[in-house]
Amino acid sequence: MTTSPSSRTTEPDAGQLDLPELPDEKETVIAERLHRKQQLAAAFRVFARYGFDEGIAGHITARDPEDPECFWVNPYAVHFSRIRVSDLLLIDKQGHVVEGERRTNKAAFWIHSSIHRARPDVVAVAHAHTIHGRAFAALGKTLSPIVQESCAFYNDHALFDEYKGLVLEKSEGERIAERLGGGRAAILRHHGLLTLGRSVEEAAWWFIAMDRACQMQLLAEATGAPRVMTEEEAALAQRQFGSPNMARHSFRLLADLIFEEEPDVLL
Repeated sequence: MTTSPSSRTTEPDAGQLDLPELPDEKETVIAERLHRKQQLAAAFRVFARYGFDEGIAGHITARDPEDPECFWVNPYAVHFSRIRVSDLLLIDKQGHVVEGERRTNKAAFWIHSSIHRARPDVVAVAHAHTIHGRAFAALGKTLSPIVQESCAFYNDHALFDEYKGLVLEKSEGERIAERLGGGRAAILRHHGLLTLGRSVEEAAWWFIAMDRACQMQLLAEATGAPRVMTEEEAALAQRQFGSPNMARHSFRLLADLIFEEEPDVLL
């Protein structure tokens, strides 16, 4: 069973860290748009540092706060490590570039537009072709609760168990969105990983966490039969490591390094 990220409480209880709440939105549309674009550009730089780049593949989108039918995305064939705020493109619901000077990836539009349309609670969607994500996706199964961090996705991610090459048609994007349901992530068989969030920070952090969860499970299963948590243990770890507020805090640490060490990202 999957649940919507928007339906979860972020109020700390006895089993959660008492972190200050990071707000989802800024006071004005202009401020929120700038914030989303800055976090989005930083996310690409972070993904580059993690080795999540793979040629022209991979994309992260952020819904525009003024026109929710439009979203911001990376331009086609620009390396993640070079993306700046000014490079981001605004795409409308027909796939047209309404702000920006470049073109975007066709597959990016069909995947992300379908999810943004089906999930009004979602602000950002991340997808990339990573080594460990693709290796795990080849197994055709979901993650097991064997490590506490992996439990961020316990009962909250789906397996898209079909493969028809690049996502170049509206119908396949819609099938991915349907299979996601209300969950925060999906494993696309023979393809890679996809994560969602109510903020750019969440979607980007869930992607990093999911790729590492895949790596940990691959390592554990390569050496034996890992012990699976009980339902009670996994549910506890899900509440602790599946907190959207914790995800925002975790990603901000990485984004702040980018802003300090690579200030051109903000241009």
